[in-house]
Amino acid sequence: MNTLILKPIIALFCLAMLTACGGGDTTPTVTDIQGGNLSYGRLAQFEFFGTYLDKSAGLSANIPNCTEQTPIYISPTQQVLRCTVTTIGDLNVQVLNGAGAVIFSKTFTVPAPQVALVTSMGNIVVELNPTAAPLSVNNFLKYVQNGFYSDTLFHRIIAGFVVQGGGYTSGFVVQPGLLAAIPLESNNGLSNLRGTLAMARTADPNSATSQFYFNLADNLSLDYRDANSPGYAVFGKIVQGLDIMDLIGAVATNTLNGVPDVPVTDVLVKTALRIR
Repeated sequence: MNTLILKPIIALFCLAMLTACGGGDTTPTVTDIQGGNLSYGRLAQFEFFGTYLDKSAGLSANIPNCTEQTPIYISPTQQVLRCTVTTIGDLNVQVLNGAGAVIFSKTFTVPAPQVALVTSMGNIVVELNPTAAPLSVNNFLKYVQNGFYSDTLFHRIIAGFVVQGGGYTSGFVVQPGLLAAIPLESNNGLSNLRGTLAMARTADPNSATSQFYFNLADNLSLDYRDANSPGYAVFGKIVQGLDIMDLIGAVATNTLNGVPDVPVTDVLVKTALRIR
């Protein structure tokens, strides 16, 4: 081939493909970030879009409250990583260059987790507060996830006070907790107001396992006062089905095998499902 013709052809090719011939600006850029499966305690996925991202040795992602960040895909125009979300509310994702400067950021919203209790008297939806009570919320979600609450009883009902469940099955059979007891989180700013969800426990403040209760009224006497009167840890509230709580709270009770406040007719939690 005539070299006088070849050289112009090579020059045009280099103009179209600058990186292949060593010219042009190949600095990585980020133009957008998309987030998927943004849910407390679950594996989220973040996709970063831009240019020259496969040459992004100097770039890094800063995602607070998202642990075990693992890159899973990279191309010139896209990078993908996954991590476990440990917060609710605003989640700010930043991309930093090699000098530590933020070159792109985007804020996402992580909703508070919700659990539906399907009971024999209707459905109750509770919203959990991991910001105030992370140990209690994580404990409750683990019991929900492993199906522990299916076919359990509301075994203690005191009109105008509390509805308690999570520790007995039909026939008033004890169902011990599967997980280790958790430290008390009562000094968290949440109060035992009507419709709130809290952890039941024994006289030992750090003994809560699977049992929980709903407050039928404003039970301020159950709140934290001091180290000598630590109270009970609220970790959520009813957002749907307050009327169902009231129906359960009005069920007739008696004493069974020396245990007071046991419903005359079984009130079952048929299942507990995380819905958000």
